[in-house]
Amino acid sequence: MYTPVILVLCIIATTINLGYWCFIFSKLAFYQPKLHTSTLSTDGLPVSVIICARNESKNLQKNLDRILNQNYHSFEVIVVNDHSTDDTANVLLEFRKKNPYLRIINFTNNKKSHVGKKFALAKGIEAAQHETLLLTDADCHPASLNWIQKMQQPIREHIEIGLGYGPYETTTGILNKFIHYETVYTAIQYLSFALFKTPYMGVGRNLIYKKKLFHQAKGFDKHKHIASGDDDLFIKDVARKNNVSIIIDEDTFMYSEPKHTWKAYYRQKVRHLSTATTYNGQHQLMLGLLSASHFGHYLGILLLILKFSIIFAGVIYMVRILILVFVTSRIFKQLNTPLSIRWIPILDALYVLFYIIFLPSLITGKNNQWT
Repeated sequence: MYTPVILVLCIIATTINLGYWCFIFSKLAFYQPKLHTSTLSTDGLPVSVIICARNESKNLQKNLDRILNQNYHSFEVIVVNDHSTDDTANVLLEFRKKNPYLRIINFTNNKKSHVGKKFALAKGIEAAQHETLLLTDADCHPASLNWIQKMQQPIREHIEIGLGYGPYETTTGILNKFIHYETVYTAIQYLSFALFKTPYMGVGRNLIYKKKLFHQAKGFDKHKHIASGDDDLFIKDVARKNNVSIIIDEDTFMYSEPKHTWKAYYRQKVRHLSTATTYNGQHQLMLGLLSASHFGHYLGILLLILKFSIIFAGVIYMVRILILVFVTSRIFKQLNTPLSIRWIPILDALYVLFYIIFLPSLITGKNNQWT
């Protein structure tokens, strides 16, 4: 009785999903980064690197050197110490003894009334001496000492925003593999949509933009009550179809340490997903349709359970997975992803559980944690 309905829904969902992979995500798979004539460290814009830190003494000791010692001629590093209760302040003072271009902003009173890190980030942006702002986090380290040089290269004339990529370090276990896949899949979406002239987000650990955009948007005022969103909601407000460039170069990748337990990963994703309900209608529709079509494609499993034609269900599955593997494998190479392509079918199926588990967070959008 229900088989014809399930069959139609499965075919429609698969067709829509293939539309994303063939016409939108393929733009990233076949993307050729533009060659910039400015290659020397003396041919670039002055850059203000801004890092917000709360109880990050260990991460700063591990990562800050690689940022302070960049091969670049004109930059400052601003670290905003946001009410840390550990040794962050002392660690920063030790760094400044050797690096006079490190600037420190301390917020140390015991009454922290603002939500998330937007207040701290806004203060760092206001203090920045340069017009070009490069944002990252204390728990990240750049892949090379040419990070600043290559991140600022696209910021010329009408290009005011550069969307970088932030992968995670490789460890063992299925959780790490899923984190790598989810990170790449997220990048596929925001980088491809930017190429499709519908930019909607960037990642705050590797993002560059003009300071004037911050003033034009009146900072984070529109969403200051939401803990997250200093990257995606801000980019949503200031990005236009012609003022954004994506930056794909292994030297520009900003690596982070991944979560090591499913519980910690769940909490992290709840924070990240808490802003989705505030995206504009077009982006909610595009992302929602992508998720629904992905989920609907796997209704084919019900066709097998209901003893429908195994051959027909198999053809539906194989057509999509072959196209997905082809497109994704090319993007894996561009993003230097350590996953083997043989994991793609498994992780793609597991991603359906991702939708189910995090659906409440997507609906409610609740989160008040510093992130």
